[in-house]
Amino acid sequence: MQKFDFLVIESDQKRAESVMTALYFLGYRPQHGETCDSVDESTHAWRAVYVGDIAEVADGERQFALLGAAAAHVPILLASDSAWVERFSSAKSPYAARSALLEFPLRYVQVAEAMRNIHARILGAPSGKLRFVGNSAPICRVNALIRQVAPFDSSVLVLGESGTGKEMVARAIHDNSPRSDKPFVAINCGAIPAELLESELFGHEKGAFTGAISARKGRFEMAEGGTLFLDEIGDMSLPMQVKLLRVLQERVFERVGGNRTQRCDVRIIAATHRNLEQSIANGQFREDLFYRLSVFPLELPSLRERLDDLPVLVAEFNQRLARRGLSAVRFSAGAMHSLHGYAWPGNVRELSNLVERMAILFPHGEVRCGDLPEKYRGQHAGDEVRDIGLLTLMEGSAPYVADEDMHLDASGLLPMEGLDLKDHLTVIEVGLIRQALEATGGVVAHAARLLHMQRTTLVEKLRKYGLQGSMAA
Repeated sequence: MQKFDFLVIESDQKRAESVMTALYFLGYRPQHGETCDSVDESTHAWRAVYVGDIAEVADGERQFALLGAAAAHVPILLASDSAWVERFSSAKSPYAARSALLEFPLRYVQVAEAMRNIHARILGAPSGKLRFVGNSAPICRVNALIRQVAPFDSSVLVLGESGTGKEMVARAIHDNSPRSDKPFVAINCGAIPAELLESELFGHEKGAFTGAISARKGRFEMAEGGTLFLDEIGDMSLPMQVKLLRVLQERVFERVGGNRTQRCDVRIIAATHRNLEQSIANGQFREDLFYRLSVFPLELPSLRERLDDLPVLVAEFNQRLARRGLSAVRFSAGAMHSLHGYAWPGNVRELSNLVERMAILFPHGEVRCGDLPEKYRGQHAGDEVRDIGLLTLMEGSAPYVADEDMHLDASGLLPMEGLDLKDHLTVIEVGLIRQALEATGGVVAHAARLLHMQRTTLVEKLRKYGLQGSMAA
């Protein structure tokens, strides 16, 4: 028997068809009834309810009680001229925060917007439970798309390089959806041999193959009512793509070695780092499956495209490390400057690994440029240079300025423990610039002459070292 997830109560057949069409388009499976009595009571796992004209309104109180039970914890859409608008949407109603009005003639975008608004109110904050941290423009766009698509059952295809956080986005969509109280199940299609993937997805019966000593549920059954995340879908073999396509089209499957057809109710979120359109051209991916999966494509930016988020990402990873008993990492200005110049082929995952490694190696000290693994140092190794606007560090620290009390070893002898030469030279340079500014009353042109450099060169160094405050007005 088909599982319905959206209750439609409407005695006007024309309106009912309009509402049902919009809901089908948005990925719901609505059940229509002219009254609550006409609805199959065994299918009351509603994710939302629509209420229009109700036949036999004379029996209103009993109908309202039935509707109230069906709509106890779900969004409610109301025809603006429904007799039940006041009961469900008045300020005093317990349903008010979860209801919205629909005007006719109906447009599906109106239904979509109404559902988005209701879910935003249910979540209690514009950001909901988003886990994807960052303040850069690319990430703000990603979070906006997550909020838009989360309330609906539409399939989502998450695209992006390895390590950009595709599974995290899938979890954020699930957590902000009506399915958030149901399972989130993930499977990496590229990590499982093709001959075993069918059993992993659909399960198997006892004796289906050598080693199948008992029946076992597959991921579709485990995710029933919730979300199934198919990671690295681009690595799935063509025969498995055919079987997956059938499930997406018909919402039915059979376990390996079994002949009993089972219905499934799961939302599909897929992800890949591959160019699927190119894979289609090469005959490695089915075009019909691609269009089934990519109802709502969502592309993640690489870390190279969101370097402004480095400080807030480091802060986020520090919080996670603290929960595991590790000390927070403190990167010096020069170290952060070097991290900004790195290409980050492993994206956010690589940054997370680096922060954890530094937390283990330097649990109570500052990580300077020379402490970073060589590949992260680049040409800026040891430079305690600050690029204004990029290095607002985790604790909201002020621009980098060398300590007023810093002094140099006049002997010029190399310490027994060694030193970072570029760090040392940076301290010397900052100290001499300070002295020149003090001697000239902060007049940059005069200080530049003392230092035998162009005024524009000194202005650039003042900007890099955060010393503008030393300049005369």
